Amino acid sequence: MAKITLDNLAHSYLANPASDDDFALKELNHDWVDGEAYALLGSSGCGKSTLLNIISGLLHPSQGRILFNDRDVTEAPTAERNIAQVFQFPVVYDTMTVRDNLAFPLRNRGADAAYVAQRVNQIAKMIGMETELDRKARGLTADAKQKISLGRGMVREDVNALLFDEPLTVIDPHMKWELRTQLKSLHHEFGHTMIYVTHDQTEALTFADKVVVMYDGRVVQIGTPQELFERPAHTFVGYFIGSPGMNVFDAEIDGTTARIAGVEVPLGAGYRPKGGKLQVGIRPEFIRLSEGDTGVPARVLRVEDVGRHKIVRFDVGGSEYSAIAGEGDRIPEGAQRITFDTAGINVYADDWRVASEGEAA
Repeated sequence: MAKITLDNLAHSYLANPASDDDFALKELNHDWVDGEAYALLGSSGCGKSTLLNIISGLLHPSQGRILFNDRDVTEAPTAERNIAQVFQFPVVYDTMTVRDNLAFPLRNRGADAAYVAQRVNQIAKMIGMETELDRKARGLTADAKQKISLGRGMVREDVNALLFDEPLTVIDPHMKWELRTQLKSLHHEFGHTMIYVTHDQTEALTFADKVVVMYDGRVVQIGTPQELFERPAHTFVGYFIGSPGMNVFDAEIDGTTARIAGVEVPLGAGYRPKGGKLQVGIRPEFIRLSEGDTGVPARVLRVEDVGRHKIVRFDVGGSEYSAIAGEGDRIPEGAQRITFDTAGINVYADDWRVASEGEAA
């Protein structure tokens, strides 16, 4: 296990990057705490896999250093970093049995035969392949092969870190839930430092202690699932986390009130943003539809009943937004206004969250 330090790290796939836009991974300074489970979350092309490959040694950064337990490993090859990495698509030895595939990393390091057998059986049970240990990997389905890859990544107990690059892409949906649960259980049992790359918020939020949200090559927020949901540091985090994501309204901000679509809305706290594009972000759970003259003018477009609740899509000023209502809640037939629960309001300037007056940093 290791603390992983990213020191002034950045990477460009261009030989002579001339501007910030030329970097696939923009400058990053951070410590990955020894023994924690992290998820790198973001849309395709945001820099997740680039960062993971730098940590593993498959890619050399354009600038900066990477340290394992304060030892500089920037120039060290992958083999010297003592990590295990599982890729998006299965990498197995087709001519070997499932048993031999799982045992390979241990035998390669001269582990005792009894320990190898015990550990292989333990991992095979974890990935649901006890009955297939003596089958050759050739001819197995893609998801079965990926389970072997996962098992081989998890079989060693002495690694500095376990790195997963969208490892459940080819796994069927039911097995995804089981394997995520097993990965979480493995982390709790052995305390490995784990870094899990995904574009799936459900995978990230159910797996990680801390979620690292990336956007356009930059880390925009690192936090617990609760922190990302309640206080998104960037409008992208609000949009990407949650289903539906956070609503973002253009606004004028004046102290404790905002003006949205010509109507004053109480913010519940005071704000002094310094210019830029000002917006109010609020999740669908904190919006109420009403009749009468109070609130921001809105026009209901449709109601989607998803079983546990209803998603109400509505229009304000030509843009579509969402509210969530309980399954048993009545949607007013003449709903023409929306009001906000101030507990769910966040204020943004140029897409970055503005702290309210008196809010702890």
